[in-house]
Amino acid sequence: MSSEILRASALRKSFPTGGEEIEVLRRVDLAIAAGERVAIVGESGVGKSTLLHILGTLDHPSGGRVSFRGEDLFARSPVELARFRNASLGFIFQFHHLLPEFNALENVMMPGLIGGRSFAEMRSRAERLLGEVGLEHRIQHPVPKLSGGERQRVAVARALVLEPALLLADEPTGNLDPKTGDQVLDLLLEMNRQHGTALVVVTHSPYLARRLGRQAVLADGYLGEPVPYGLAT
Repeated sequence: MSSEILRASALRKSFPTGGEEIEVLRRVDLAIAAGERVAIVGESGVGKSTLLHILGTLDHPSGGRVSFRGEDLFARSPVELARFRNASLGFIFQFHHLLPEFNALENVMMPGLIGGRSFAEMRSRAERLLGEVGLEHRIQHPVPKLSGGERQRVAVARALVLEPALLLADEPTGNLDPKTGDQVLDLLLEMNRQHGTALVVVTHSPYLARRLGRQAVLADGYLGEPVPYGLAT
């Protein structure tokens, strides 16, 4: 197995409501190795997205620790965390969150430009990745003129443009028809094979979870032991 890149230890998350604390995550432990693929599954409302946001440092836990290559992430300042997310993580959401005023190429370039990379470098990277996801003929298209599947493929390219060690995806096929969703899943698995980026995917889909090859079930605030499903097909 490749070296461990991310570890969550005894994660807790609670939210105040009506004078009470609602515990969403009680004690979650999870380790992710470089290049690994993991699906997090569970009923609606159990905290899957909350867990993903904490793993991606978009939200803070109420207790516990998230470490990246052995370093406690939440010991960093907000500015340091923003730089870490930009350089080391990729995000894909159910709704692509592309910037509608920019075209496909500009959307994919954006993380690198924000991170201070040169325009020429990011244009080259973005063009290459858009070619890999089959959109070389659509790079100048404004986002509103792209189909749902094309927008999600742009989101995949954007998430990978800085070659992150870990990609976090929240229901990446949930807003797509089955055929298009399958194409996006095939693309994620191919990007994992080509680039060695670890995948952590939140999903309701047993089919998607099986194809990822490892599954962890979130229920009652606890994450069950991952279940191996063999190699993805």
